[in-house]
Amino acid sequence: MTTSQVQIARVYDASTDQHAMRVLVDRLWPRGLAKARADIDEWCQLVAPSPELRKWYGHDPTQFTQFRHRYRAELATGEQADALARLRQLAKNHTLVLLTASKDVSISQAAVLSELLNDS
Repeated sequence: MTTSQVQIARVYDASTDQHAMRVLVDRLWPRGLAKARADIDEWCQLVAPSPELRKWYGHDPTQFTQFRHRYRAELATGEQADALARLRQLAKNHTLVLLTASKDVSISQAAVLSELLNDS
């Protein structure tokens, strides 16, 4: 059983790997993207940060370290832990691309999830 590398990308970007499974990890549907035109295989809303954490963070780069810490704590329990387990299962059998609408994916929840999944 081999674990594939987990990658991150913007949901608006075209797919570069036709064999990869593309999973949207945002709680809210991306603005301006028609569901019929979305190039995703799955939408895993429950793995996204809580609305409170998302609003607190606001994608402020200076808060990313604290966001990462708080988000990892959220991912340890409840629905989010179950959703993370689902992503771990997918990553065992597929190349996984975690998608987000964030302008800077390197400071997004997708980056935190990628770290967790690549380290497991």
